[in-house]
Amino acid sequence: MKLWSGRFTKSTDSFVDEFNASISVDKYLYRQDISGSIAHTKMLAKCGIITDKEAARIVDGLEAILREIEDGVFEFDVSDEDIHMSIEMALIEKVGSVGGKLHTARSRNDQVALDTRMFLKDAIIDVGTEIVALQSELINLAQREMGVIMPGYTHLQRAQPILFSHHMMAYFWMLRRDFTRLKGCFKRTDVMPLGSAALAGTTYPIDMEYVARELGFKKISNNSLDAVSDRDFVIEFQAAASILMMHLSRLTEELIIWSSAEFSFIELDDAYTTGSSIMPQKKNADVAELIRGKTGRVYGNLIQLLTIMKGLPLAYNKDMQEDKESLLDSIETVKNCLIGIKGTISTMKVNSEIMGQAAEGGFTNSTELADYLVGKGTPFRDAHRIAGNMVRKAIEEGCWLSDFSLEEFKAESPVIEDDVYDALNIENAVKRRSIRGGTAPERVKEQTEKAVKLLEKEQRWLEESS
Repeated sequence: MKLWSGRFTKSTDSFVDEFNASISVDKYLYRQDISGSIAHTKMLAKCGIITDKEAARIVDGLEAILREIEDGVFEFDVSDEDIHMSIEMALIEKVGSVGGKLHTARSRNDQVALDTRMFLKDAIIDVGTEIVALQSELINLAQREMGVIMPGYTHLQRAQPILFSHHMMAYFWMLRRDFTRLKGCFKRTDVMPLGSAALAGTTYPIDMEYVARELGFKKISNNSLDAVSDRDFVIEFQAAASILMMHLSRLTEELIIWSSAEFSFIELDDAYTTGSSIMPQKKNADVAELIRGKTGRVYGNLIQLLTIMKGLPLAYNKDMQEDKESLLDSIETVKNCLIGIKGTISTMKVNSEIMGQAAEGGFTNSTELADYLVGKGTPFRDAHRIAGNMVRKAIEEGCWLSDFSLEEFKAESPVIEDDVYDALNIENAVKRRSIRGGTAPERVKEQTEKAVKLLEKEQRWLEESS
């Protein structure tokens, strides 16, 4: 018999039991559900709504159920509908009718809102921890390969020489924004809704502040209707997760390209690649490719929840039961992808010589020639045209800019002197870009030092918030 069956004269159809149930998904929120129930029970006793003796029996029963679930001996039944009913029915069976007092002054509507917020707060800490671990690996890689020069690209065409470390640190700052988005989401998730009941609040003289303190919430909801029907915090996490996955996908795309024979900038470790069932020479970047592919999965989870919520009237609607499966999926997917890309990066080999050769080619130093001419008093547009003429001539003759004689340079512009060869040197080109945020070695070193301090700060936040 269902706990809500009093108004009904017949049992629900077996199909409805299956279709209506969410226990297969929300059973993963068991720890949060039991923690919330224990705090709620203690509050009921504190407020004199139940006796201390009754509260003690309920808490003992809930703790016993928690042990059974973690020991793998607790049986979840689809007829229980959800984790809340499953635990409450098990509690009544274990401690008797006093267990029925647990649900005093609350509804499954505010209960599920509480559980989801608690679960997501924990998940944000877990995901944030993995982001910091990946950022730390990017810093290590940047520091280890500080002298390596590679071609920077626009439109996937060689553009200008940059430090490989500078390129890797670009992803550090992307992840930095991802982390700060999750911190903001954590703040807005950190709101205690229990006491809102079904939609209008409860008539019992409860102490919401006490429950918030017990469960580690910083704030209490301001409106009972909003509290039970709000899933903005889940949507916000899905949005932050989608942006994070977009960044990981961009990174993996570059690793996939760079590890190809056409580039050979890096070699991925055997532990993070797979072979072909038919072609013995293949070494496939499957981990990176899966991360790239799973990005669409997380995008889909965001769109699903936005679509669910867009037409719902206040307050709670059963549609909202569909929020948790996609949330759990995104959390697990993002965590695994962060772990996978960290392992891929930490074990890959950087082919610095091949990168350097690529940076020497492709006329990545043509802008240096234009800037050199500007430094000699030539208007930039004229300098751009002269440099373009020299590039065209080099292509026709099958050589590089630095292969031209001084006489050939002077034929294009009489202001060019012997120091043009220093200007065309790619190492000098990198060093000259010393503006804040530039690719000059001292600036990239500053980036890594600043990044280390930021990670120390975020690590403290993770520890304080967990």
